Amino acid sequence: MRRLISFFVLLFLKCLSAVFYKFKVGWPVEQIRWNEVRLIIFLSHTSLFEPIFLGFLPTSFLWRLSGHLAAPGADKTMNRPIVGTLYKLMSPGITSISRKRDDTWEHFMDTITNDSIIMIAPEGRMKRKNSLDLEGNKMTVRGGVADILSHLDKGQVAIAYSGGLHHVQIPGEGLPKLFKTLKINIDAPEISDYKKFFSGVIGSAEWKKQVLEDLQHRLETKIP
Repeated sequence: MRRLISFFVLLFLKCLSAVFYKFKVGWPVEQIRWNEVRLIIFLSHTSLFEPIFLGFLPTSFLWRLSGHLAAPGADKTMNRPIVGTLYKLMSPGITSISRKRDDTWEHFMDTITNDSIIMIAPEGRMKRKNSLDLEGNKMTVRGGVADILSHLDKGQVAIAYSGGLHHVQIPGEGLPKLFKTLKINIDAPEISDYKKFFSGVIGSAEWKKQVLEDLQHRLETKIP
């Protein structure tokens, strides 16, 4: 029953966003295999309204997400009465974590199974209108995504580069604007190939450092 509720919420959001927004998507159509995607890395986190990007995803993939999504959600967001409830309805697999490397992160890692589809916004906070975070710091990719990647062996990783939603809704500044065009690009390398691209022992400190440097470079150069 919980999976059906999650699926219909995801499907409703997909239909709603498809009605009110246009999507300009750049991706390797011949390479991405939605039934084999295990990890989604969402770069350029700008708004709590990012579920509207569901509008371009295949319905069959939404069904997979409804039963297998595992995603960390900031406790500040998950505790919001409206947004937090919506996220929980979208998937019971969204786990509330703090912004510290504490037992909440370990608890999330423990929820990952061989069937999980993991989704993460690795910057860990939202970009504001001035291109910095709420505290005025540069947006950077944090280490959790490398921890996740080191534990995966099969399937594809979808690296999604969001064009941002500040033209739709700036955090803390009112309701979202409708009838806008949303831009997103996607790379979809094989997880095994991507992991082998970096030197050193997979999971080591040096290997993780190279993963974060690569994702940071992608964040700064591939956003549409």
